[in-house]
Amino acid sequence: MSPASSRAAATPAVAVPSSPSDTRMAPGGPGYRRMSFALFLAGVATFALLYSTQALLPLVSADYGASASAASWTVSGATFALAVCVLPLSALSERFGRRTLMTASLAVAVAVGLLVPFAPTLEVLVALRVLQGAALAGLPASAMAYLAEEVRPKALVTAIGLFVAGNSIGGMSGRIIGGWLAEAWGWRVAVGTIGVIAVACAVAFRALLPAPRHFAAGSLHPRALARTVGDHLGNPLLRRLYVIGALFMMVFGATYTVIGYRLTEAPFSLSQGLVGSIFLVYLVGTVSSSAAGKLVARLGRRGTLYLAAATTAAGLVLELVPSLPVMLVGLVLITAGFFAGHATASSSVSHTATHGRAQASALYQSAYYIGSSVGSAVGALAFHAAGWDGTVGLGFVAVVGVVALTVWGTYAARTQRRHGGVAVSAH
Repeated sequence: MSPASSRAAATPAVAVPSSPSDTRMAPGGPGYRRMSFALFLAGVATFALLYSTQALLPLVSADYGASASAASWTVSGATFALAVCVLPLSALSERFGRRTLMTASLAVAVAVGLLVPFAPTLEVLVALRVLQGAALAGLPASAMAYLAEEVRPKALVTAIGLFVAGNSIGGMSGRIIGGWLAEAWGWRVAVGTIGVIAVACAVAFRALLPAPRHFAAGSLHPRALARTVGDHLGNPLLRRLYVIGALFMMVFGATYTVIGYRLTEAPFSLSQGLVGSIFLVYLVGTVSSSAAGKLVARLGRRGTLYLAAATTAAGLVLELVPSLPVMLVGLVLITAGFFAGHATASSSVSHTATHGRAQASALYQSAYYIGSSVGSAVGALAFHAAGWDGTVGLGFVAVVGVVALTVWGTYAARTQRRHGGVAVSAH
């Protein structure tokens, strides 16, 4: 086990009140605001780049003469590459540092983003998007590990919520800006502009993020990495959290990948700019992810997951009504439920892991983005086979899975308490 892992292994899983001598960052303390804004900008750049083509898929399809399912790989390819690469890159962060890896990841991703508009064929576009997703893989898990090491436990959910809020702002702004630019000048100008915005975010991130004070470099030995990963996968609570994150993202990925096709066809026949503006709904995600800490304090982690799943399911029901205002309300509920569930599950992973936090977060991110890839690809196939109702049906299946896993976790915790065991609780 690496020195960092050994040190962390002695840390209890349940957060305890910080002592006056605790030098980690806390709200109102030195560096906290800079750190929060820096990681917020990193979240903006990550989601703006990762989903830069999602709202523009009808135009991509038209440009290349491709089907919805083929064009959806410009999203699925990026998220799948991120899912595959997040674990090995998180291991590099254990050796070279969280801030170093996050900086390098953003640098490569924004460089590729400036090449994307010049893709001559769909195959080249998908290849560039795969490379971009692989580069971005170094950021999410490293950010979670950085927060777990540099922020006091009581502020961790709130800090991660702010990072996730940056994701929602990036996803929203990229799609809205891209939608209107694409309507006027085409999808290539739109994704190029998003790339330039991401460059500005990356530069500001590197200038603002405080140097880590609690990081200790670990080993890159494959056996140590395999042992750490095995420990995390052997933890039933972590396994449930990984699958919950994937299922929430399946709903979100399927809905937002296909919604553009749904709204540009009859009876809505919206323009590309108006379709992009639909993503203003992401502001709801900014609020719900930032509020996740308060919800957890009031309802507990499992209670918050139940609420997030119920909210998402209610939104899916409304998506079946062929009325634009009703569908918009449904999107609001789906977005609020997803971001609250994601912020809660991801912070629970950081809270639960007693060592190898970068790997614990990386496994969550891997599962999460596999869920996005599956949701985008299968959601597009379901739309092709059964229309919008098929895509919504896929979402319902995923929400039922979230509820089932949360019920299982509740039962397991109660059973262990009844038998006098001390369990790592999701509360």
